[in-house]
Formats: sequence, C-alpha cells, structure tokens
Amino acid sequence: MSIFDLIATLLVLTALFAFANHVVLRLPQTIGLLIVGLGASLLLVALQIAFPRIGLQETVTTYVRQIDFRATVLDGMLAFLLFAGAMQVDLTRLKSRALAVGSMATIGVLISTAIAGIGFWLIAGWTGLSVSLAWALVFGALISPTDPVAVLSTLKTVDVPDTLETDMSGESLFNDGVGVVVFTALLAIAAGSSGHGGEGGGSLSQVAELFLVEALGGALLGLVAGYAAFRMMRAIDDYPVEVLISLGLVAGTYALAGHLHMSGPIAVVVAGLLIGNRGPHHAFSDLTQRYMFGFWQLVDEILNAVLFLLIGLEVLVLRFDLSFGWAMGLAIPLVFLSRLVAVAVPVLTLSRFMPFMKGTIAILTWGGLRGGISIALALSIPETPEKSAILAATYAVVLFTIIVQGLTLKRVVLRFADCN
Repeated sequence: MSIFDLIATLLVLTALFAFANHVVLRLPQTIGLLIVGLGASLLLVALQIAFPRIGLQETVTTYVRQIDFRATVLDGMLAFLLFAGAMQVDLTRLKSRALAVGSMATIGVLISTAIAGIGFWLIAGWTGLSVSLAWALVFGALISPTDPVAVLSTLKTVDVPDTLETDMSGESLFNDGVGVVVFTALLAIAAGSSGHGGEGGGSLSQVAELFLVEALGGALLGLVAGYAAFRMMRAIDDYPVEVLISLGLVAGTYALAGHLHMSGPIAVVVAGLLIGNRGPHHAFSDLTQRYMFGFWQLVDEILNAVLFLLIGLEVLVLRFDLSFGWAMGLAIPLVFLSRLVAVAVPVLTLSRFMPFMKGTIAILTWGGLRGGISIALALSIPETPEKSAILAATYAVVLFTIIVQGLTLKRVVLRFADCN
C-alpha cells in the first residue's frame, strides 16, 4: 500500500468507528475509539481462531504493520498535539502553579522512574522473566510521565476545579518532555551495558548534562521560535497566513530541536504557551483568533481520534506471550503505586508553602493516564530479549489507565474534590 492508501484507510476507519461510538457506545470520543479499535482487533483474532483458513487477521495485520507507530507518534502527531494542548493553557494560572507543576514534572518523574523500574525488575524475577535492572529502569522511564494527549482529552469531559486542571494539564505537558529525556539517557545506559547498539553507559554527570541540554535547550528554543512567530503574526492581519505561520512554527521547531539534540516536546509546549497567551492580546484580530483557535482545536480532535484508534489496532502487531501475563497484571498496581508516591511527595512537601485543592493527591494519581507516547517509546527500544516483556507491560498499563481510570475520573473528582 502507498502512504496515501494507508492514510486514507486510517481516516475512513476513524470516521466509521467514531460514528459507531457516537451512535452506539456514546463514550468520550478518544476512549470510545480506543475501545472500538481494540474490540475490532480482538474480533479479528477470534475470527482467525474460529476460521483459520480465511486469513483475515493476517491480511489486516500486514496493513497495520506498515504504519510505523513510533514514528507516527513521536515524529509526527506529538508536535501538533502538544502545541494544540499548550495553546489552551492559561499562562497566568500556570505561573501561579509553576513550583507544583515543575516539581511533579521533574522530581515526580524521577521518583516514579525509580519505583516503577526497581519494582518491574523484582516482578520480572518473581515471574521468571529475564529483565536486567538497567532495562527495568528503561520501562520505569517510559511509563512514568503522564501522556498529555490522554490527560487533556479526558479533562475536556470532566469538570475539574481550575487549580487542579492547571496542575494536571501543566504537569502532563512538561513531564512528557522530561520523561523522554530520562528515557533517552537510561536507554543509552541499558543498550551500552548489554551491547545492543549503545555507546557505553555514561557517567551520572554525562546523564545530567544530557538532561540539562535537552530540557533547558528545548525550552529556550521554543521561547525564541515562538517569539519570532509571534512578531511575524503581530506584523500582519491575515488569518490564513497566521495559521500557516503557526504550522511552520510547530513543524520547524520540533524538527530543529531533533537536529540540535534538544527536547522537541518541551520546545513546542513553550512555543504553544507563548502563542496561545500572547497572541489573543497583542497579535490576533477577533477573526484571526476565532480561526486560529478553531483550527488547532480541530487538529487536536482529529489527531486524537486517529491516535487512540491506532492504540486499539496496535494489539494486532504487538508480540504477546502467555508467560508475560503475570508481569502485565502486576505492572498495573506497580505503576499506580509509583504514581501515588510521585504525586504525594511533591504535594505534601509543597503544601507547607502553597495551597492545594482538596483531593489533589487522589485525583492527580487517578488522573495519571498513559497513552501513545509510552507505547511509542517502548517500540523504539532496540531488538533485545527484554523488549517483548516491556512492550507487553506497557500496553497493559496504557489500556488500564485510559479505559478504567479515564472513564471513572469524573467519579473520583466528585468523590474527593469540592466541586460545589
């Protein structure tokens, strides 16, 4: 199939499944699409078992394999989704919560990485899987950051108090970039120690240097690029050109960050915050503002729909084994525990200096959804003996957090927060 054929097939399936969800399931669109896609995948597997001669699953799986999920998410959709999400965040509220958001997006990710990594290493030993501590920490890194796409799409369906919404959205936007940096560093160490394409483990100082260059460099790049685009938009009043500038900003900044070995996710988040907050007051006319935000909201909705459908279909190509069953099941409470500690430590520490809404720890813990980014990072791991187990555990956690936690988040908010 050509690239156009693949895109056409994917868009047709997304449209049909979205319609089916809207008419039959009536679930939030992203979660509904994931469930419909997963259901279609499992139906194909069942049909193949019942009628092995038809070869339907094999045919569909061949098509799905032609879609490079890792590249599609990390090198395609992610930049536009992060920018669209960042444009909707109130920068004034975010600044007032900067200490809380920054702590959870950095210290919280490191705490979660350590707990999830060491825990997964112990689980692997108990269940007879061969996973070294270095590779278990790689799993901890890729599963620790909450997925901004999943979190922001869920927040649209839940009435969360403003302070909590800022904490959740801000943390998810920034801990994604931090998580990718930590994952990159730990992957280099694990691959080097096992001889799978790494360049050596590297010292802690080298890892710290990598973190600072990627994270801070990405933020600086996003600020410079975003300001340049803002000045261009302010100099004209032509909404098609201004929307085009925003597209060029996202694609160009993300691509340049990759070439400069900086964090593309952090760069586009910073650029999105600048354009989304400065633009309406100093650069956009009313007409431009309506089209700019309408365009990026539509981009966000469409790419979200496609991404969550892909997550559901990806079960056809992932390599699962019955021996991974216990590890997959135990990974879910392990990741939940790591998220709880990663949220509780910063919140309890900072609560002496700044206010937090009632139920913050419970809601942030339950609202810590994982999504396509975790799967994409797991798929980017080199072909090592540990990859299949890590991928299986990652997929189990992603499905649980999106389906179970995503669908019940509203009840948790009503139970723990004062929403009156």
